[in-house]
Amino acid sequence: MNNITVLCNKCGKKLKTSGDIVHEDFIEINKAWGWFSKKDGQTHKCIICEECCEELEKTFVIPVKKEETVELV
Repeated sequence: MNNITVLCNKCGKKLKTSGDIVHEDFIEINKAWGWFSKKDGQTHKCIICEECCEELEKTFVIPVKKEETVELV
């Protein structure tokens, strides 16, 4: 069993893990930039913890669309 480290790119928080299981939820962004961007040919990856995601959402002009998930996996 490997011990993994998962860090939030925004605040630097170390998410709770045991072995290779993360015990906190987060957003993982993996963006391959294309022709119409200034970053063409680059892939950016980052992790945002739940608290930072909530802070970020507060700055949005258009609110995040939220839907209830009926069945949790």
